[in-house]
Amino acid sequence: MVLVPLNLLVTYNGKSKRQHITCVHKCGNACAKPVPNRSDNEYFGDIAKAVSRRSLLHAGGVAVLAVGAGSALAACSNTSEPAPPVPSPAAATTEPPAGMNFASVPPNSEDALVVADGYEQAVVISWGDPVLPGAPEFDVRNQTGAAQRGQFGFNNDFAGLLPIEDQPGHYLLVTNFEYATPQFMFPGYNADAPTRDQFEIEIAAMGMGVVEVERTPDGALRPVMGRYNRRITGDSPVVLTGPAAGTDFVKTAADPEGRTVLGTIANCAGGVTPWGTVLSGEEGFPGYFGAPKGSPVPNPVDADRNDRYGVTLEPSELRWETFDSRFDLVQSPNEVNRFGYVVELNPWDPASTPVKHSALGRLKHEGANIHVTDDGTVVAYTGDDERFDYMYKFISSRTVQPGRDPEAMANNLAILDEGTLYVAKLSSDIPADQIDGSGTLPAGGSFRGSGTWIPLLRSEPNGQAESLVAGITAQEAAVFTRMAADKAGATKMDRPEDFEANPKTGKVYVALTNNDERGAPGEVAADASNPRNDNKSGQILEITDDHAGTDFSWELLLVCGDPKAADTYYGGFDKTKVSPISCPDNLAFDSHGNLWISTDGNALDSNDGLFAVALDGPNRGETKQFLTVPLGAETCGPVVTDDLVTVCVQHPGENDENSIDDPQSRWPEGGNGTARPSVVVVWRSGGNIGG
Repeated sequence: MVLVPLNLLVTYNGKSKRQHITCVHKCGNACAKPVPNRSDNEYFGDIAKAVSRRSLLHAGGVAVLAVGAGSALAACSNTSEPAPPVPSPAAATTEPPAGMNFASVPPNSEDALVVADGYEQAVVISWGDPVLPGAPEFDVRNQTGAAQRGQFGFNNDFAGLLPIEDQPGHYLLVTNFEYATPQFMFPGYNADAPTRDQFEIEIAAMGMGVVEVERTPDGALRPVMGRYNRRITGDSPVVLTGPAAGTDFVKTAADPEGRTVLGTIANCAGGVTPWGTVLSGEEGFPGYFGAPKGSPVPNPVDADRNDRYGVTLEPSELRWETFDSRFDLVQSPNEVNRFGYVVELNPWDPASTPVKHSALGRLKHEGANIHVTDDGTVVAYTGDDERFDYMYKFISSRTVQPGRDPEAMANNLAILDEGTLYVAKLSSDIPADQIDGSGTLPAGGSFRGSGTWIPLLRSEPNGQAESLVAGITAQEAAVFTRMAADKAGATKMDRPEDFEANPKTGKVYVALTNNDERGAPGEVAADASNPRNDNKSGQILEITDDHAGTDFSWELLLVCGDPKAADTYYGGFDKTKVSPISCPDNLAFDSHGNLWISTDGNALDSNDGLFAVALDGPNRGETKQFLTVPLGAETCGPVVTDDLVTVCVQHPGENDENSIDDPQSRWPEGGNGTARPSVVVVWRSGGNIGG
């Protein structure tokens, strides 16, 4: 193992380690382009200054700061003395929490999956492996679009593992295939002259997949050619529902009704619903649409809408618009409005058609995850993965009907079509002079505050809807959700990605991956929930939410980065005893209530990995690395159970200086093999995970 000395990390000032080629294909190189959010929404510095100006109200013992309709912050202190620092809970020696009793994997740059000592690992399935009857075995030099439609897709991201009733040890593995990187798919690829055959393979390699897997006698998982197996591709029919469906914004020559979209693309993270379906977020969709050089500029309204979503009238990197006119922004300007939704797939019915839920808004959805309250209220949380974009939740007006019979599923598949969509506005009473962009902890010992959920859109049966933002129609709020949220005054965040509620406590956690534009000239400065300018390593936000209501409080659990640096915070835990973590992306929970975090773009010059974090008691903030993925890879879609962990290893070997012809990595095949995105399983013979 190649170890990375921690003393090198202290002076490391690099950006995220994500390669330029990854950015180009994964998100349309969004971070190299102007920030799409040009709204003048206030930030915490403005709010905190307002608090200082109102300090004269302290005579009454309480100063209340309104943060939205019908909502207020907790009272400010009536003294100018700073609050005493919160004592570190790690002052005493503590035992590892249940579920975290493993030896941390050191930072490394191995071209291998490195797991904690005592654990075993195996590849479950890789790009190109057959999943449908008749599909050929993978042959990198003899690929076809027809073959790829029956094979496991490329660059798997989210994974869900759903137990099959009455078949112990059998599961449905449901995965997203986020994006295509042709330089690492096709030998001899010419980026200046992609071929139609390559386009056909790329569009077939994206979307989603359902594969039955079974537990092997030694504890691994292996794929089965089961009856549920299917592939959803970039041109499979998908039904559009909710307020956007049937509107002029989504009608095209190929679909004049505006209700059936061909395909789902840029599928990033997702979630498994309590009613047994899978949600998938369409994230980096703008990069697949293009136009010939010199194309006429649309009218100012359409131009503003495109700009807000990072859609540009220029040739796309993959040149899909040259092979299918629906990706041409001039020939089919509305097609792009048919992507950017949460997709719901019923994996138990191979004949079912996936659904895009416009009631949850159109944005760069990282994914969506469900929490059900004690009274049955269904709440969906989702983040918009863009610098300075927003956090959302949807409260359904329907409740879950148990079972998978047709009546129950008809009800449950409408849960995300009826209800109210909200966007988050955060605030804090921490004085402005204690948030200077350095990440230094304020006098109170932690970054915390309150907030409110601002209503944007109320959706009703049959696509009927009401906008809750003045000057915005319901249809506009569903299709151009970012602009409705701008007008509502939402808080600009540092790339809100995965967004999950802890099933044991109900607290909600958000991975804020990074934002190197925070505090840049002309951009929004640091605030209490995004406390560092030039934020390379991101943070984890913990929300105590009134799930069915509009009020919440929040605190930063982690300010990620080098533990030896002053600008990092690990929940108050002793930073000499934690694993360095950078660029949090996907989240999961184990049965003990520990948070598990996968990373994307580690800015600490080490491979990405999977980490467990204690959330309560004296170990709160303790962070331990469980595994690292190979060179150039991203850790995605973790599933953590008592007896196994699965992760998706995305884009192994992806590097600006390399290609499939000159590879940086040959994982998982080794030898002279091809680097292939894969799902892996980790387990411990004779013991539980972290036991």
